[in-house]
Amino acid sequence: MSWHHGELLAHGVGGRGDLPVPFTLALLGAVTALVVSFVMLAWRWPEPRLRGATTGRAVPSWFADLLRSPEWLGAWQVVGLVAVAYTAYAAFAGPDISLNPTAGIVYVLFWVGTLAVASALLGPVWRRLNPLRTIQQRLWQLLRRDPHEGLLGRYPARLGYWPAALFLLCFVWLELIGPERASTVTLRWWFGGYAVLQLIGAALLGSSWFTHADGFEVLSSLFGRLSVLGRRDDGVVVLRHPLAGLDQMVLEPGLVATVSVMLGSTAYDGFSANLAWVNVQQSSSLPKTVTGTLGLLAVIGFVAATFVLASWLCGVLGDDRLPHLARQFAPSLVPIAFGYVLAHYWSLLILEGQRTVVKMSDPLGDGSNWFGTGTAGFVNDSLIRPAVLAPLQVLFVVTGHVLGIVLAHDRAVALFPHRHAVRGQLPMLAVMVVYTLGGLLLLFSS
Repeated sequence: MSWHHGELLAHGVGGRGDLPVPFTLALLGAVTALVVSFVMLAWRWPEPRLRGATTGRAVPSWFADLLRSPEWLGAWQVVGLVAVAYTAYAAFAGPDISLNPTAGIVYVLFWVGTLAVASALLGPVWRRLNPLRTIQQRLWQLLRRDPHEGLLGRYPARLGYWPAALFLLCFVWLELIGPERASTVTLRWWFGGYAVLQLIGAALLGSSWFTHADGFEVLSSLFGRLSVLGRRDDGVVVLRHPLAGLDQMVLEPGLVATVSVMLGSTAYDGFSANLAWVNVQQSSSLPKTVTGTLGLLAVIGFVAATFVLASWLCGVLGDDRLPHLARQFAPSLVPIAFGYVLAHYWSLLILEGQRTVVKMSDPLGDGSNWFGTGTAGFVNDSLIRPAVLAPLQVLFVVTGHVLGIVLAHDRAVALFPHRHAVRGQLPMLAVMVVYTLGGLLLLFSS
């Protein structure tokens, strides 16, 4: 992702060249952590433990009542409407220059800060903030209709998350490859079209359309399942293991495609900054947009193919040819994808996030200082200095992969016969080691 007028190249985070420890040692440590985690799980975790539907410690009743109250839910909806209205105002009324905050709001505060970080901490925040869901809900209330019922009935279960995977693919293409992707004109057209399609879908198939087909809401919900704050199947709000929410997921069609887009697009962002890939694009007779699109599809396809193959081999070695086995293991890619996002975009979030907040005080570029942030004369870079950034990146990647192994192990001992459960996980361990090595190589070689 690049910024308009060459302000910042986001497919690459700074400070990778100054690792405080040798890179080979970092790789060895990462692989060791994964293998040791697998061995310890095989030894100490013989039965499934992540019963997300029924486990967790109930929060105090006053806090649960607050979270359920119409006033609390309404406040989230108002915040979402105001935030989108402000962004639209900046996009339509502000000048199409690098000082306009729109691109920073979309690609940094929204894409990374809200959908990933805030969701993992607080739960599926975009489901609560989503102004399109609010509009559909309020309109259906005025018409005295059930918001879950569209003009053609309810959302068909067979579609699953396939529309979300397609919409996410379209957005990451815009973010990473699309021409003039930080121009306010481009963003106006893309998000305007997206809003129209989403509202039409919800009008025809009800509010479950957003749950399954709004790529942003699906992404926020997937990362939101990492939050320690969740809700059991009986409706009780609880504090729980960060993987319990993923164990609780209903495994619907299109889930593998969605998580493959999540993980593969971030991997491509790192790969696209690699000198070898840059040389391929420059020497190719094809337009850069075409080679970039092919590269993005190839990386996402690689993630999907290797994961599906590993899942199939798990079934072979686990002596249990269950249907849709890749879908059963797909939640284990969510913490891995989140670790990649944190590692890859941490410096972008910290550095450009602060700059965007400064720009937000002057959306029209006329010297205004609406929020008092326009006078900030410096950006705090203490969290992205090389001695801090490199260990954080390794920590994010390795932690995500260890959590992925834990979730995959718990799923395997629940699915496979006990005597074959450990053996059946070996292909998944192998593919996760490949993802770990690839992720760290991309981080520190581009």
